[in-house]
Amino acid sequence: MPQTIVESNSKTVIIDFNEPFCVIGERINPTGRKLLAIELENGNFDTVKHDAVQQVECGASILDVNAGVVFNSNPDPNQTEPPLMKKLINLIQELVDVPLCIDSSVPGALAAGLEVCQGRPLVNSVTGEEERLETILPLVKKFNVPVVAISNDDSGISEDPDVRFEVAKKIVERASDYGIPSNDIVVDPLVMPVGAIATAGMQVFKLVRRLREELFVNTTCGASNISFGLPNRHAINATFLPMAITSGMTSAIMNPVRQLEMDAIRAANLLTANDPNGATWIRYNAPQDRNLEGQKRTRRGRRRPR
Repeated sequence: MPQTIVESNSKTVIIDFNEPFCVIGERINPTGRKLLAIELENGNFDTVKHDAVQQVECGASILDVNAGVVFNSNPDPNQTEPPLMKKLINLIQELVDVPLCIDSSVPGALAAGLEVCQGRPLVNSVTGEEERLETILPLVKKFNVPVVAISNDDSGISEDPDVRFEVAKKIVERASDYGIPSNDIVVDPLVMPVGAIATAGMQVFKLVRRLREELFVNTTCGASNISFGLPNRHAINATFLPMAITSGMTSAIMNPVRQLEMDAIRAANLLTANDPNGATWIRYNAPQDRNLEGQKRTRRGRRRPR
């Protein structure tokens, strides 16, 4: 299967079925985070700094960066997002060395991010809408970067998984017309809430298999969408992710701070032979001082001489 290469100035991440599942940290996004949006509007980046470092420490391989703040002083995102995106990317690159995913619906913000981002970032995103294809694909080609392809078009988001597959196929074909190879397309087949559509999980698993076997592309998703509106969401997410991984999904945009979900991913990596010698599983799960622990057990096992 083709490999999708994403890079920072010093680190390379490979998105591929035969590599560890790629966790794309979602936290640097003001959507649904009112306090973060207020901070960003006021030029306060304390939460961004904290979230960048914490997500990497918790196991994120890539960080998604979204600057979609609606400024009260200027509600035009075409004016406010590009400079804010530059600030965020420059700041985050000083703090962590992982690759970035530049996330915006504003083409100018994507372009601004690409101008200052080191390495080879992932662009999030292009859809099957004609205007979006004609605007984003030339940008992707110009900077030679991979892109997330979301399976909706001018008709909206279809509940029919076959329609979503055809939209993905259309994007891959149109990208090829621009000279963008399929290994630089990471398809988001769109995860529907299982609370609203009982077969949503099964749809995604089937779609991911088709995307892998027929289009030879890597895949991603907004993992928490599957549990939207239901109680105990993290248990659902933690079950969904390994099932998606064994179906062929190779990455997810998610919250790496949630230990239950990260444990599920690491266990899936171990069980699919994508964690050589179990090194990552042991590193995150062994006692902090194994030598000390072993000494304690030895002392407890000794008998005093009579």
